[in-house]
Amino acid sequence: MPADLYLEGSDQHRGWFHSSLFASIGTRGIAPYKAVLTHGFVVDGSGRKMSKSLGNVVAPQEVIGKHGAEVLRLWVAGEDYREDIRISEEILKRLSEAYRRIRNTFRYILGNLYDFDPEKDIVPYSDLTELDRLTLHRLAKLTERVLKAYETFEFHVIYHSVHNFCNVDLSAFYLDILKDRLYISKPDSKARRAGQTTIYHVADYLVRLIAPVLVFTSDEVWQFMPKRKEANVHLAAFPQVKKEWMDDELEKKWDVLLKIKGEIAKAMETARKDKIIGHPLDARISVLPPKETEQLVKQETANLKEILIVSQFVVGTGEGAAFESAEIPGLKVWVAPAAGKKCERCWNFSERVGENKEHPAICERCVEAVG
Repeated sequence: MPADLYLEGSDQHRGWFHSSLFASIGTRGIAPYKAVLTHGFVVDGSGRKMSKSLGNVVAPQEVIGKHGAEVLRLWVAGEDYREDIRISEEILKRLSEAYRRIRNTFRYILGNLYDFDPEKDIVPYSDLTELDRLTLHRLAKLTERVLKAYETFEFHVIYHSVHNFCNVDLSAFYLDILKDRLYISKPDSKARRAGQTTIYHVADYLVRLIAPVLVFTSDEVWQFMPKRKEANVHLAAFPQVKKEWMDDELEKKWDVLLKIKGEIAKAMETARKDKIIGHPLDARISVLPPKETEQLVKQETANLKEILIVSQFVVGTGEGAAFESAEIPGLKVWVAPAAGKKCERCWNFSERVGENKEHPAICERCVEAVG
């Protein structure tokens, strides 16, 4: 006395919350609780109250039997309980897909940490690439948002933030780009270890942040984490926000680069439909940027090549008709087949494939990687 929290449905505003408050104030002079949290009621997918006569009751045990306990927990966390909460087979199917995306993100990361020892392979933050540091910046922002959501009981923010991070920031962006470094670079190269360092931090933070919601999945992930300190994830503390990872200037710069990338991607999609290229690695991209971003694009040709996943990227005029961006006035893009031959190892095109007599079918970068 007083209780940390009173938790009940919204019908108790004039019930238990009210009567216990009056009784406690009258007899002790203090409130019986430090905080009150109210929730709505579970309704079907159409918003109707659940009723046996309507046949729209969804039993938790049936959901667990069909989709698993983790999906049911994800549904509870993913809904805004301050309103009436809808449940239906369609909603549960969507959540099952979301759960698989989160789980598969962990699987992919762990699969690429098989030879990574944090005690000796960690790359210092200062030696990471900008793309790595951008990912850690986003991870720090996510950590800040999720920890605040736990404190304020906004569990739906946790689900949506983590799912969006896994789906958009990782799977559709960083991890897709990182494959080249993870698969092609020499196993112990700094470039590959920097990527592994980044995804190790991502997995370590994510698994602890999501542990109260996906309790079984996080426990399973933890068993495969390299050099874990605690025997169980539920014995580990929440991660703390690393302020040194936050870099707003880097984010602003990359917002510009990603906007440019988005416009170049439109040009590439048109070229693909016109059968000029197939896979992005078949492409040579030529760009004429507007004056305000010309210096930036020239400085960042290597980064733009990497995030576009193309074989060649140059600043200058290409051949034929240009794609002219409507979103970035003055930006012109030419997409052409890449010059040179296709490397059998990394699938990049290079004019230096065949230079090495011992490895005539691979490019100069792969020759270095295989030693």
